[in-house]
Amino acid sequence: MSVNNISNNTLGTELPRHIAIIMDGNNRWAKARRLPGLAGHRAGVESVRQVIEGCIEQGVESLTLFAFSSENWRRPALEVKGLMELFMRALEREARKLEKNGIRLHIIGDRSRFSASLQRKMEEVETLTAGNTTLNLNIAANYGGRWDITQAAAAIARDCVAGTLDPDAVDEALFDGYCMLSDQPKPDLCIRTAGEQRISNFLIWQLAYTELYFADCFWPDFGKHELNAAIRDYCGRQRRFGKTSEQIEAERGA
Repeated sequence: MSVNNISNNTLGTELPRHIAIIMDGNNRWAKARRLPGLAGHRAGVESVRQVIEGCIEQGVESLTLFAFSSENWRRPALEVKGLMELFMRALEREARKLEKNGIRLHIIGDRSRFSASLQRKMEEVETLTAGNTTLNLNIAANYGGRWDITQAAAAIARDCVAGTLDPDAVDEALFDGYCMLSDQPKPDLCIRTAGEQRISNFLIWQLAYTELYFADCFWPDFGKHELNAAIRDYCGRQRRFGKTSEQIEAERGA
């Protein structure tokens, strides 16, 4: 499915500049195949590769993947340990590919709970890819939307106490600058796999006007075809941002 095919079957909505994805269902995918949970996470890595390629082909500017939430530490210790090892191996194996393909890696979330070696590897790959412009790949790791808002509020409070910020100057635009991903367009489309229909503390601030799309398949079964189906669905919607349909149509015709 090409960009032109998607664009020609729309209500006029532009292709999404920023796609966010809650990658759900790895464990259930593995359980259905009588495999250990980590097998599902490993299979999910290939879906990540396909979605990255698909986003580049469709001209998407930013892709944000919810890899590990702040609540995921509650999972069995063996699974968490395996996820951390998988994360490290993925960074080691994919770093040069990211750099070669012009992909800028940015990891958002509280890194303090990760091992020192994993934190160093994150910084290393971010530095290696910092100048790339083909795609912003944001990985949310030990991330939570409430944490994001809280850390922004705390940073603003510190600046006010230090006298570098006037409390009366705090508005939505300023607050946004203290949140994660403030240097990128807000997500246009948020996809969640595995049939669940909630955002699970993901990008709460950033998703205020984002279109939501829920796919029934587990994450390891989500590839380019499913990504293009989500984009096609998005392009068939009319985004009004508080305006009426008539206003939107008049603006399109102007």
